Amino acid sequence: MKVTTPIKVRYQETDQMGVVYHANYLIWFEIGRTAFIEELGFEYHEMEAKGVVSPVVDANIQFKQPIRYGDDAYVETWLEKYNGIRTTYGYQIIGQDGEVAVTGETQHVIVKKDNFRPLSLKKQFPNWHEAYQKALKVSE
Repeated sequence: MKVTTPIKVRYQETDQMGVVYHANYLIWFEIGRTAFIEELGFEYHEMEAKGVVSPVVDANIQFKQPIRYGDDAYVETWLEKYNGIRTTYGYQIIGQDGEVAVTGETQHVIVKKDNFRPLSLKKQFPNWHEAYQKALKVSE
């Protein structure tokens, strides 16, 4: 399962060279990840209401070609890996020409917000676990 989310490049996202500043792609990954989760029927605030957050524990990004102010772009998001505890999302940023501009992955765990004690997504949110297992099978 892959979810595509449109991105309109804003002026403040660009650098002096007129291209999207590299750190903004991580924000776009988050936009795509949130859309992916919502497509599965869930929302982060449901998790947060139970005192649980999902920090990034690893991020990997490759830049292939620039995206400029005024361009239309799309972030494609899918579940790359999931084992009940760690979740890895895959991303591609597609430029308006249809070419892949950026690829990457982020890895997440869930933790108690007050003490950052790791939790099992499988045990704490069995509905998310089931949906992630199904989404992973669709991606294979």
